[in-house]
Amino acid sequence: MTDRKIPFFPIFDSHFHIIDARFPLVPNQGYLPDNFTCDDYLHAASSFNLAGGAIVSGSFQAFDQDYLLAALQRLGPSFVGVTQLPASVSDGEILRLDAAGVRAVRFNLKRGGSEGVAQLEAFARRVHEVAGWHVELYVDSRELADLFVTLVGLPAVSIDHMGLSKAGFPTLLKLAEQGVRVKATGFGRIDFDAKEALRAISAANPEALLFGTDLPSTRAPRPYSDDDLLLVLEALGEELAKKVLHDNAAAFYRLPVS
Repeated sequence: MTDRKIPFFPIFDSHFHIIDARFPLVPNQGYLPDNFTCDDYLHAASSFNLAGGAIVSGSFQAFDQDYLLAALQRLGPSFVGVTQLPASVSDGEILRLDAAGVRAVRFNLKRGGSEGVAQLEAFARRVHEVAGWHVELYVDSRELADLFVTLVGLPAVSIDHMGLSKAGFPTLLKLAEQGVRVKATGFGRIDFDAKEALRAISAANPEALLFGTDLPSTRAPRPYSDDDLLLVLEALGEELAKKVLHDNAAAFYRLPVS
């Protein structure tokens, strides 16, 4: 990791995980992650000016909400939650979670642990109508062509880790042009040049990219480094980078943009 302090402006971390063994964890494909508490996260993010972020439920957390509510309470009102829920969840539970700071439901199509893709369209429309939530997809971009019509018709969508695969990147770019958000996260997970991808997505839609650390980078070939954050600045320049590193995500997650 670089020793350089990030001095520029507030950072909204749109994608990280809290793993707290006090709460239920479910092995996913035989994998259980190490503990990564709120205190661990704050220490890992201490090198930059952290203004808030989005705690994202992982496959190994399935439909547990207790860990997420505890983390949101610990980290405070500038942080929001992205959870996994069954489509059978009540409107009352959605509103309870919304009041606690949850702002999206995640479909983990790559690793499971979430509701299935068959429920995507109806559930996405329902959570948006009930609470203004969007849906987030952990999906290999090679699968996006089959989902394209559905996704562009939904009220609000984001896709994790720039879609992971070079083969599906042209479809991801078309989705960005149509208003789908793309998380500039998990640079160690992708099989293409991150700098070129950042520039292409920003050119297609300056509002699309949302930076995140992906801490603690579970199962990633390479974990997050502050060099990834600096790469965004290098690729886009300060004006565009400020949108990607803070403003786009703060607006998308319905937090004030200063």
